[in-house]
Amino acid sequence: MRKLVLLALLLSMQGVFAQNKEIQQSIDTFFEGLHNKDVEKIQSVCDSGLMLQSVSRNNKGEVTLTTDEAPKFFAAIAAVPKELEIEEKLLEYKIQFDGAMAHVWTPYEFYVEGKLSHKGVNSFQLYNDKGIWKIVYIIDTREKA
Repeated sequence: MRKLVLLALLLSMQGVFAQNKEIQQSIDTFFEGLHNKDVEKIQSVCDSGLMLQSVSRNNKGEVTLTTDEAPKFFAAIAAVPKELEIEEKLLEYKIQFDGAMAHVWTPYEFYVEGKLSHKGVNSFQLYNDKGIWKIVYIIDTREKA
């Protein structure tokens, strides 16, 4: 009986690891596209209704919430000069999922031309659309370096 329970536990854990890997792959694809300014690659893992928000603190310590529409975000990425090096380093992935819905929390550091620009945390909401984990919502915090 113990062996049967252990086998069931191992099989269920294998499913969790596979789901986590698939979810993380969508996030990784998003950032590969960002780093290469490849809007099509980013869009491949985003829902058409993608919503983006940022929480930041100004010099007076006041918190502001800004909202970007997906088309503006994609246009901004496409407008980044190809020679400008940008990199968002994800420091950790905290993935939670239930069925076809997932949440990913990723602390990050954002670099421009190798110099730390800002840091914070990303929060992604995703759903599984016919086997592809699609990002439907991104909110992040931004703290100047």
